[in-house]
Amino acid sequence: MAAEAARAEGPPLPGPPAGRPRQICSRPYFVVLMVFAHLYVLNVLGLLLFVHLSAGDGPGPGAGPGPPPRSEPGPRGRALPRREGIKVGHKQKVELVPNKVHFMKTLSLKPLLFEIPDFLTEDECKLIIHLAQLKGLQKSQILPTEDYEEAMEMIEISQMDIFNLLDHNQDGQLQLKEVLTHTRLGNGRWMTPQSIREMYTAVKADPDGNGVLSLEEFKQLNIRDFHKYMGSQKVKMSDLVRNSQHTWLYQGEGAHQVMRSIRQRVMRLTRLPPEIVEHSEPLQVVRYDQGGHYHAHVDSGPVFPETACSHTKLITNESVPFETSCRYVTVLFYLNNVTGGGETIFPIADNRTYEEMSLIQNDVDLRDTRKNCDKGNLRVTPQQGTAVFWYNYLSDGEGWVGDLDEYSLHGGCLVTRGTKWIANNWINVDPNKRRQLQFQQEMARYAKEGDEAQNEWTVDKSYSNVHVEL
Repeated sequence: MAAEAARAEGPPLPGPPAGRPRQICSRPYFVVLMVFAHLYVLNVLGLLLFVHLSAGDGPGPGAGPGPPPRSEPGPRGRALPRREGIKVGHKQKVELVPNKVHFMKTLSLKPLLFEIPDFLTEDECKLIIHLAQLKGLQKSQILPTEDYEEAMEMIEISQMDIFNLLDHNQDGQLQLKEVLTHTRLGNGRWMTPQSIREMYTAVKADPDGNGVLSLEEFKQLNIRDFHKYMGSQKVKMSDLVRNSQHTWLYQGEGAHQVMRSIRQRVMRLTRLPPEIVEHSEPLQVVRYDQGGHYHAHVDSGPVFPETACSHTKLITNESVPFETSCRYVTVLFYLNNVTGGGETIFPIADNRTYEEMSLIQNDVDLRDTRKNCDKGNLRVTPQQGTAVFWYNYLSDGEGWVGDLDEYSLHGGCLVTRGTKWIANNWINVDPNKRRQLQFQQEMARYAKEGDEAQNEWTVDKSYSNVHVEL
């Protein structure tokens, strides 16, 4: 019977002579090895199936898009949905409207950036422009000097602290490019190496005229002299960080059906839940005339202890000297074809590394969209109806908002001919889970109670006459 059992099992496995204990190739080990091998194969097949289904992004052709996923942010809530880029050039189907399939193309992985042609129809683009014109556009402003000075007075910071902040490489000297990287504040004027030298001369900051400030030279300065100089300068529109006009269009309940439809499409595109998207900023419509531009910037900002998010600050009742627009996602729509210029530039998209000082080399500033758009890594040409969207923050590894993605630096190139119309949908998420959850709970309570006071809290309506900029 032993012989029959041996034949049933087949020829013996190679190994040590009988009577000696088997080690690596014992039968139990072999069985376990085969189990793991089969599990590995099944995992690979499952991964391939997942990628295949993700490319389809939804039910079969002809089926209408389902409702956006709902998730409750917070310490115990599910993760924020986040699209996968796969690789540059990858295309995936997205269901945005019934009976129509859109394709989303990955433009870069740093930042995670996508392009969706025909997101809007030609008629929708024309309607948005028409509604913006009826509403009336105002000049886009950036941090007036008096507000900046008032905020600075609320923070106890010494002249030595300012020097250390500006001295990026900590060599005890301030190079021109070190100062340039911190001069977006002030009266909104775009600073160049030449304008910095002129300012040094006016306030007698650089006695030897070498363009470098030592610590001793900096200690002799009165910082208010810089503010006074900036305030005394007549600034042309082309000298500003941003040269455009804008307005806000309401997208909440009761809004024009096209405004509501766009918001629903944005939910399906981003997969973010209604309780986040519905309480984000309204649609911003921007017009750039010939000569218009927007120098490279980021749409959101890191939240430090001295800052708070604009959309949650009122609800959480926190008093801090600075606030920023916490924009997790940017969805940008091109409303017309631009005759000349007007591209959206991502100067450092997909760079291997990021170093702030490397943005300025030999008086060439990659952030300058009037002069150096041709030197950036990625330019997106405006095409009517096309949308591009990207994430302004990285993931924190736990499904929530992490650090600011510095590769999301972008700007609007100089419009050389004609007019450029765009619109922006920003989706606001507070990197602080507790504050975001508290905000959503309060908004839900006001909506449920139907309290008239809700009008004072609704984010969408609060932007009707206000422009919050970084």
